[in-house]
Amino acid sequence: MRRFFWVDEDNAVAARYGGRVDASHRWRLPGMLKCPTCGATWSGMGHHFPGVDLSRLPGHREFEKARPEPLPELERLREQVRPLVPPHTKLPPGTGLGPLEGTASGKLPAFTWVVDLLLVQRGGLERLEAEGVRGLQGYPTALRFRQKNPPELLELQVDPHGSLHADCIPADAPPPCSACGRWGVGRPDEPILEAATLPSERDLFRVGNFATMVIGTERFVDAVRRLELEGLTFRELPTR
Repeated sequence: MRRFFWVDEDNAVAARYGGRVDASHRWRLPGMLKCPTCGATWSGMGHHFPGVDLSRLPGHREFEKARPEPLPELERLREQVRPLVPPHTKLPPGTGLGPLEGTASGKLPAFTWVVDLLLVQRGGLERLEAEGVRGLQGYPTALRFRQKNPPELLELQVDPHGSLHADCIPADAPPPCSACGRWGVGRPDEPILEAATLPSERDLFRVGNFATMVIGTERFVDAVRRLELEGLTFRELPTR
């Protein structure tokens, strides 16, 4: 039976190293402004495509400023991006695109989090791949370091796959909005993964219907521990 683990930031390790990264993606989809169906103004998290280059789009500057837009404008901009991402990819409001830009300073562990983004030093990524960890996608960042000989940090593109099982969702939870896709459900305290939906070809992914949750397989967790790569915590989750 396959085992899966919720991957999160090790705050104690981050505090011990003391480094800092302050950054965001070069481009992003706007947020949703007053959805005509549910009325919500919102922007999602957990959907990031650092390898997507919008510089050749005639209107690429429309993606540079974070802001909410009405649904028709959001859909117009989303359709410009859709050919640049894998088929059937969800592109919710606020999806991040392109390299991570900003500043970094201090000493950093092998894995560094920027809110819900996961960065890894190139040496750590190469060692994980040499251990047979599958499906890792690392993309260069455009960070400005305030020090000499900085580490080479890559952003891991961790795509959404699978879903939480219905048994851990409140029975009276509303369905996602039919217009904007917003699902007004809080993260369950005791998550359960739906086994039949989980990918078999990758060892790190986000939960498809709860993309802020990063999931690692037993292979990924064992490799990180064996290589003593710091910056992550692991909590095993049940499947059903």
